Amino acid sequence: MEKNNQNEPKGCQENKKEEDKLVTLKESEYKKLLAEAEKAGEHWDRLLRLQADFENTRKRLEKDKQDFIKFANEGIIAELLNILDDLGRAVDLAESKHQDLAAFLKGVEMILAHLYEMLKEHGVKVIEAEGKLFDPNLHEALMQVEDNSKTENMVVEELQKGYLLNDRVLRTAKVKVSKNTEKK
Repeated sequence: MEKNNQNEPKGCQENKKEEDKLVTLKESEYKKLLAEAEKAGEHWDRLLRLQADFENTRKRLEKDKQDFIKFANEGIIAELLNILDDLGRAVDLAESKHQDLAAFLKGVEMILAHLYEMLKEHGVKVIEAEGKLFDPNLHEALMQVEDNSKTENMVVEELQKGYLLNDRVLRTAKVKVSKNTEKK
């Protein structure tokens, strides 16, 4: 009794018919096909291993990237801890009501110089603003001051320092800019 395969897709029925066909080959061709099938199997195994290696490498690189991002600031934070310690000692000195204000001020200035030096070593530079022509890439104008003695759009006063990190703007300088009222 023959099974009715009407529920199977048409291509599957044809494949079963093709499997049932008998093909005659020369023995040398048969051996060549077996060797190529073995080679194909080896290549398939190698491909699977390479894909697994690639996936493992991708996962390891992603983890390394996350660790790098997580700990990238470790060095600069360690340096900031020294400055934090210095500031803590300055506060302790102020709280003990030490009367030598000049020595206290000198200590705070040394801490500030240390902080600027550390930032400089890490590629941070102060944006020069006062007396320079206003540059919207480096400066943020918060006020305009009427001053006919100065060139139009000259930075008259720096309200907050701006900084560059490796020549890229980290924070714009907040400035007052001159405005001429004389008509030419």
